[in-house]
Order: sequence, then C-alpha cells, then structure tokens
Amino acid sequence: FTVTITNVNEAPVITSISTGSVGENAATATVIYTVTSTDVDGSATVTYSIKPGVDDASLVSINATTGAVTLNNSANFEAKPSYTFTVVATDNGTPGLTDEKSVTVSVTNVNEAPTDITLSNSSIAENSAVNSVVGTLSTTDVDAGDSFTYSLVSGTRDTDNTSFFIAGSSLKLTPSPNFEAKSSYSVRLRATDAAGAIFEKQFTINITNVNEAPTDIILS
Repeated sequence: FTVTITNVNEAPVITSISTGSVGENAATATVIYTVTSTDVDGSATVTYSIKPGVDDASLVSINATTGAVTLNNSANFEAKPSYTFTVVATDNGTPGLTDEKSVTVSVTNVNEAPTDITLSNSSIAENSAVNSVVGTLSTTDVDAGDSFTYSLVSGTRDTDNTSFFIAGSSLKLTPSPNFEAKSSYSVRLRATDAAGAIFEKQFTINITNVNEAPTDIILS
C-alpha cells in the first residue's frame, strides 16, 4: 500500500524581533523596523501589513513586499518617545494564513538647540547704582530639564556689550546710567545648553528718565 500525504497550507512565522529604535528628528519615510518571516511551504509568497486600529498603526506605513516599516511624520522624542504597532505576515495559500507580532520602536533623544532667550526686564532707571541688575535671563528649549549658561558675544548690534556683565542668569549694567547722556543700550547675548548647542539674541536696554533736582542758580 502507498499512503499519500496531502499538503496543507501552513502559516508563516514572523522571525524579526519585537523591538527597534530610531533617532529623534528622523525624517518622514525613515525605515524604523523591517519584518522578516519564514514559511515551511517553500513556494508561498508572504506579504506584510500593519494591523489597523491598534496602538500607533496610523502613524506608520509598511511596504507589503519588503516588510519595511516607515514613519508617516518626523520622530519627536519630546512629543512621542516610542511607537507601538502590530505587524502581520500573510501567505498566499488558500485560505491565506497569518502570523502577527506587536512591535515597540523607541525614539532616542537628541539634544536640540535653545530656541529663544527671554530677559525679565529690559529697562532700568537712570542713576541706578553701579553693577545694578537689569533683569533675569531664561531660555526656551524643547529638551526638558536642560541647563544653560549665558554670555555676551560679538555680532550684530553688540554695540554696548562692554557696559554689561553676566552673573549667573542676571544681566548687570556696569556704569550708573544717565538718561541725558545715553537713553538706551544694545547688547547681544548667547545661551548655551549643557551639550553646547547655542542660541543668540539682541536686546535693547532702555534707560528711564528720572526727575533730578536743579544743581545751580545763576544771577545775571
């Protein structure tokens, strides 16, 4: 007797790991993961898809033939530190059989430069004492918890840098200001974050007039 074994379609098996990583600011269409699979049915053709409606399915796309998963938008660690989606492998048998796997791709943080410098006050009354504090400096940066140092730097509209100095985050005016002699100063400041990225900005410091007593009487 001869017993014939009839072939039965068997499901593909996804062999790629369930994790991946991508650098922050990676461009749209960056490949963040590639699905691989095996199928004991040697002649089977396997296609790939993202399971719709699950986790972050709407934020990624997949090449059905190569299994390459790409971003629909640039990665931003501060907005979204990871992506989770389910990949599906489907063979061309009858019926078509599938395997699926949940994947998490982490976004690695990248230091980003500061985007603004703010001075809490930009005016000071004339006759203020030498080395008076004009205002306190602060910085806008998407990297939460970053630290900053401040400096006066050469560049556009740095005309009066020599009349100021910085102590910590305080901008101080070296001479006692005199409205009648000089009603405003122009300085250029730089904020440097902990990783060395910088942002520069020009500030105008206005001197406010203060009424002063007469200093002499002349009799013709």
